[in-house]
Amino acid sequence: MPDKNRTSGRKYQSQSDKREKSTLASRFVSSEQSKSDGNRLPDASKLPRNIEAGLYLVATPIGNASDITLRALDTLKAADIIACEDTRVTKKLLQIHSIKPDKLISYHEHNAEKITPRIVEHLKSGEIVALVSDAGTPMINDPGYRIAEACRNESIDVHALPGPSAVTNALVLAGLPTDRFMYCGFPPARQGKRRAWLGSVLAVDATLVFLESAQRLASSLADMNVILGPRPACLLREMTKKFEEVRHGSLDELAAHYLEAGPPKGEVTLVIGAPEEAQEIDTDDIDTRLRAALAKESVREAASRLAIETGLSRRDIYNRALAIKAEDG
Repeated sequence: MPDKNRTSGRKYQSQSDKREKSTLASRFVSSEQSKSDGNRLPDASKLPRNIEAGLYLVATPIGNASDITLRALDTLKAADIIACEDTRVTKKLLQIHSIKPDKLISYHEHNAEKITPRIVEHLKSGEIVALVSDAGTPMINDPGYRIAEACRNESIDVHALPGPSAVTNALVLAGLPTDRFMYCGFPPARQGKRRAWLGSVLAVDATLVFLESAQRLASSLADMNVILGPRPACLLREMTKKFEEVRHGSLDELAAHYLEAGPPKGEVTLVIGAPEEAQEIDTDDIDTRLRAALAKESVREAASRLAIETGLSRRDIYNRALAIKAEDG
């Protein structure tokens, strides 16, 4: 027989939900009181917000603590457990909004395998679990997908509470086309792997969004300029905070600026425009670059690197490198 706690459509009420019932009830108004007069909507703070048991993916502010929804606050108050990346960060947010930080557990990349089964057991017993990241929307660059996958396997309800995200915030501030975009995350730390990785998105016909460490920013921008070309770009840091900065420029301009200025402070998000329409290949330029590369590298190494940097077929460049080597003796 199926577990009665997981029967489809069944609503649960956790112990925390019961404890909060009187508090939430004080915020409700009767159906008569909440009717609109036809000219304005009812006061949003007085609308009922019932919370069922299940997993809640709660978006939290990316900087400004006021950027949190009423629904998110209600869910964090009602939760039996709040799973978070860094309990110290989430504790500060809860204290700002007068929520007791007595139900926090640490959940991050290094303990996800161990903690996920424990969280699922709490959910199976009919409790409310909120999952938050240090900033922004869970599941973006965090291991929350493991819990969501486990919940699907156990037929446990999963709810997403929309809210702040560095990705969408950067997109709307950058002023680049948003009809099609790709979130790329953090580039690899080492130059060789980073250039190869950038080569894999070279031909993507969409605006690209990256996150990057401030310490690696200058070298990363330099590699992006080499691989992607001098595309229009926008670098954003400290979004929604007091010292928010939005800097526009081509990739070569941004690379030169941060090489001279040094690492900026704060979190960095980079938005890069889509590639321009394909231009005719300059074979003389390819040959010149191949000859320079072959003076230091083997045919295989030179062909692989140039293929990444140009987006051309590695096989074609390899064959051309062999021909040049034969011509030059």
